[in-house]
Amino acid sequence: MPRDNWDDLRFILAVAEEGSVSAAARRLGVNHATVLRRVAAYEDAAGFEIFDKTPRGYVVPGARTRIIDAAREVDRAVQAVGRMLQGTRAPLVGEVRVTSTDSFCQYVLPPMIARLRRASPELRIELLCSNSHLDLARTHADITVRPAVKLPDDLVGEAAAILGFGVFRARGSAVESWLGISGPLSRSRVGQWIAAEVDPARIVAAADSFLVLRELAAEGQGMAILPAYLGLEDARLERVTGEMPDIEVDIWVASHPDLADVPRIAQTRRALTEALAAVADRLSGRSAVA
Repeated sequence: MPRDNWDDLRFILAVAEEGSVSAAARRLGVNHATVLRRVAAYEDAAGFEIFDKTPRGYVVPGARTRIIDAAREVDRAVQAVGRMLQGTRAPLVGEVRVTSTDSFCQYVLPPMIARLRRASPELRIELLCSNSHLDLARTHADITVRPAVKLPDDLVGEAAAILGFGVFRARGSAVESWLGISGPLSRSRVGQWIAAEVDPARIVAAADSFLVLRELAAEGQGMAILPAYLGLEDARLERVTGEMPDIEVDIWVASHPDLADVPRIAQTRRALTEALAAVADRLSGRSAVA
């Protein structure tokens, strides 16, 4: 049996692809004798000769071409690992445009971006704030960070954490009226719940932003459904239980498929995914206290 040694096998592959020991030596940056020695060592360990030595050079007989094909696959895998390791070590350079909701842009992403830029000071992040589910191609955004029930078909990415929601009102108040959700947020899971379950006569005001809803609730204008961390971390508010079932949605970090493998974008997306996962309890509302 041959030694389980890729370093020997790459000499075999180089000779097979170049057709001669001299050409393989030039490709590998070694001398002629080194190639001969490594090929001989592999053939001795295998117990048979890989090559037929002919006047035209080194030829792989048809029955043994599968060995070269397998070696070529190993080479591709080794090169891929090398590229990934290099990409991980390389500092991030250039511009990356990230779009997210207003609450995430103000309360979640800035410290993550600050840590990312301390590690990669040549990286420039442009943060685009909108509660609409934007067309990344139209806005030229590279990455979206969005709470959603599922990832749209035209994006690739992964769910980094879960966003929990709760009902909140001004602390110490007994208000029973509701604040509605309008604009793009009305199509969200919580917007759909309000539309289906809350009597419109009880809705006294509405907004298209959770940040605005929080301020209205803090002024005693009604009960508002908010991302749990927004309500639990605001001393002006108290959580109201029993009004709404638990609602949670995934937080996605995604890009268009044609941008997914661009190194600076892929690394930034991975860094944001890891940063969000690190604060998953906060985002779900499980670690905060009212």
